[in-house]
Amino acid sequence: MLTIYCPYCKEVRDQEEFTPKGQAHISRPLDPMNCTDEEWGNYVYFRKNIKGVQQEMWVHTHGCRKYFNVTRDTVTYQIHETYPMGEQPKVAASEQLVLTKGEAK
Repeated sequence: MLTIYCPYCKEVRDQEEFTPKGQAHISRPLDPMNCTDEEWGNYVYFRKNIKGVQQEMWVHTHGCRKYFNVTRDTVTYQIHETYPMGEQPKVAASEQLVLTKGEAK
């Protein structure tokens, strides 16, 4: 089981109190009304599947209910840092990607 530090509550709590919400730092299209269906579909549904260190968004579901970001290794599950929404990570993400459906090598 993971223990996660909530940057808002300032406490380390069990993973059971949190819910992962996927990849962090995804930029919304600048002009969503003029996106193609493919561009909008890519924004809504497709995420990087990094094998290694990546930034993820989590919510403290059974605590303060606030969203925050986590830098976590998807291979070892080690959490390198947690930080509030709107801040940038101190630990860089891995460059190695695992291909998702529909991507070419």
